[in-house]
Amino acid sequence: MIETNGLSKTIGEKTIVRPINVSFQGAETVAILGPNGAGKSTFLNMIAGLIKPTSGLISFHGNALKKDDYTLKEKIGFLSHQSFLYDYFTPIENLIFFGRMYKVENVRERAKQLIDEVGLKLFQNEPVRSFSRGMLQRLAIARALIHNPEYLLLDEPHTGLDQQAVSILNEVIKARQKEGVTVLMVTHDFQQVTDTCTRALIMRNGRLVDDLSISELGQDTLDSRYQAVVKSS
Repeated sequence: MIETNGLSKTIGEKTIVRPINVSFQGAETVAILGPNGAGKSTFLNMIAGLIKPTSGLISFHGNALKKDDYTLKEKIGFLSHQSFLYDYFTPIENLIFFGRMYKVENVRERAKQLIDEVGLKLFQNEPVRSFSRGMLQRLAIARALIHNPEYLLLDEPHTGLDQQAVSILNEVIKARQKEGVTVLMVTHDFQQVTDTCTRALIMRNGRLVDDLSISELGQDTLDSRYQAVVKSS
């Protein structure tokens, strides 16, 4: 379980995230929605331990996340807008490199499994400098999964993906949900929210303003609820 208590972030005189109290249970796939500037990515980065909160606490199964708590951070897989991949490495070399950082056993076999899962088997020995944006995104997703994280945090993971790659990513997300992984996903794509998520949070002006069960909503209803929230004063 992930829990935030009074989590906020202020930079200078600008408040990016206002105090948020929310919890996420195991095997949930939660979409974080909101207009640009709502504080979604900052909120996700704080949970990942990449940005220090101004106030409040983040805990994983009751254990507070601290700056140097690498044992806890190793349980997190994070996908940001940057791939963090090495251009002159092949997919297999990139994943083995990151897998060794996490001391993954049988790392080559694990890397090959993930490359196959994200649909890059035919390109596993090609330098990634020649990859398209969508191919890099697929490999970055595999990088985030190399160490079998308990918590998977995705910042706009469908960006740059074609329809085939979107389908592959959705299957990856659903497979992790079946394994009990908690998935938090910042996205603007309502179709993917209704296809993969169990819950949706809506943020506006740094505040958490709605918390919805996807099973009780269709895509049209979710869209109308979202529009009502972001347009309200």
